[in-house]
Amino acid sequence: MAHSSSLRGGRTRKFKAEINVVPYIDVMLVLLVIFMVVAPLSTPSMINLPKAGKSNQPPTEYLEIELKPDGSATVGIHGKKTQTTSKREELGMRLQELHEKYPELPLMISADKDIKYDEVVQTISQANKTGIGRVGLSTR
Repeated sequence: MAHSSSLRGGRTRKFKAEINVVPYIDVMLVLLVIFMVVAPLSTPSMINLPKAGKSNQPPTEYLEIELKPDGSATVGIHGKKTQTTSKREELGMRLQELHEKYPELPLMISADKDIKYDEVVQTISQANKTGIGRVGLSTR
């Protein structure tokens, strides 16, 4: 019996304090395959966009702003007197004057295609601040 204990070397067995990660890897691979199969089956939700069409009867008289790429703008009543401005502050003051004289008229904004979209949005915002309720954008 003494001989059998010498074969073992008389050492006590040490326990390993490590986590076995193989089962976790197996579970993650199964989940990955499930998500890869299910992902193409779910379609993203569709957004219902409004349709823009031409109005049946466009207004005969309206305030008009033409924004040019050089930063200048033309403000006035369509088909009548117009005034060219070079600064945004002048544009706001002129638009306020016209709205006070003609509060019932809508506003039409014509912008060159090379103008930044932000300038058009700023002009619409400025028109709303002056109290103009109807703002349209002209297109070709």
